[in-house]
Amino acid sequence: MSWWQVYPLGFVGAPVRPGGTDAAEQVVHRLGRIEAWLDHVVGLGLDGIALGPVFASMTHGYDTVDHFRIDPRLGDDADFDRLVAAAHDRGLKVLLDGVFNHVGRAHPLVGRPGTRSEVFEGHDSLVVLDHDSPAAADLVVRVMEHWLGRGADGWRLDAAYAVPPRFWAAVLPRVRERHPGAWFVGEVIHGDYAAIVRESTMDSVTQYELWQGIWHGIADRNLFELAHALKRHNDLLAGFVPATFVGNHDVTRIASAVGADFVPHALAVLLTVAGVPSVYAGDEYGWTGVKEQRLGGDDAVRPEFPPRPPADNDMVRLHRQLLAVRRARPWVVRAHTDVVHLDNRQAVLRTATGWGALITALNLADDPVAVPSGGAEARAAGPATLDGARIQLPPRGWGVFTS
Repeated sequence: MSWWQVYPLGFVGAPVRPGGTDAAEQVVHRLGRIEAWLDHVVGLGLDGIALGPVFASMTHGYDTVDHFRIDPRLGDDADFDRLVAAAHDRGLKVLLDGVFNHVGRAHPLVGRPGTRSEVFEGHDSLVVLDHDSPAAADLVVRVMEHWLGRGADGWRLDAAYAVPPRFWAAVLPRVRERHPGAWFVGEVIHGDYAAIVRESTMDSVTQYELWQGIWHGIADRNLFELAHALKRHNDLLAGFVPATFVGNHDVTRIASAVGADFVPHALAVLLTVAGVPSVYAGDEYGWTGVKEQRLGGDDAVRPEFPPRPPADNDMVRLHRQLLAVRRARPWVVRAHTDVVHLDNRQAVLRTATGWGALITALNLADDPVAVPSGGAEARAAGPATLDGARIQLPPRGWGVFTS
């Protein structure tokens, strides 16, 4: 499974802060703009679209005021139904973003059983649900079942790190009774991933440790950090398959974080190690954007998209190539990765099972270098070449090989 992650409000050009051009209740049918990109998603070789918030909210989507209504800035139920049908017609699944840790202050539940008086992470507009309240659990079950019944295939659980695992353990089994095929992934930034999955009954959590290891390891020219993250990543596989990424709607785009020359290195790691990977919409074109800690600081990483996909560039073609390599080897999803060679600026990774192996070689230095082949037999992607028992890496080069 692999996802194309979209932040809908930004994608379609909807106003996200008070004072926008839309009246609060005016329905503007923008959601169809995502549909125009679905063939692009299929062409990349991805399996589904992971939508950010689509429910009625006051501003950025994470201050929900009605979980049962499509945000009028995006459209209405008919627009949602058409998007889901169009995705399913192409063999794509649809993941929804469930904001169930907190609600917007204008939500009708605020002040009634089911919410607390506290606010979320200092944001006065976000009121925390009372996760010990049956009313909160019943609400989440109803919301999940409603949209799964309308065709959604699973849920991303926003701010799951802030919710007691026992809450999910009380909610998710109830939802699975009617929707046994639904997939649930929690946004967990830090903590004991394995314990959270086990205690919550979620299927997966977001692998922020690996994200940090990839981009810090490359940006800081310290691949020991990547190797450390990969060891911890391997340890998780006995219990679940993590949701992996190098970009999302909450972080600086990978091209800005590591530089355009090193995006292929990050992508090669993402797509040759275990996990359920996602590509943040726009990263496949190498778009840039820096997240800043200020009002509007997310705008650069949540831009409006053109009505239709631009022409393919080299980065799009690289995504397609590496996703094809991964799709041809479904065993990668749970395979362990060993570090065959490691230096600050060079690494050789071997992801393998009894069915085969993928060898990923990275060079962050400005000089060419030869590294051990790790048993590579044929090149699958990248400018590196195989020379007997050595891989020849050009300056700032990389390669993916098979064996």
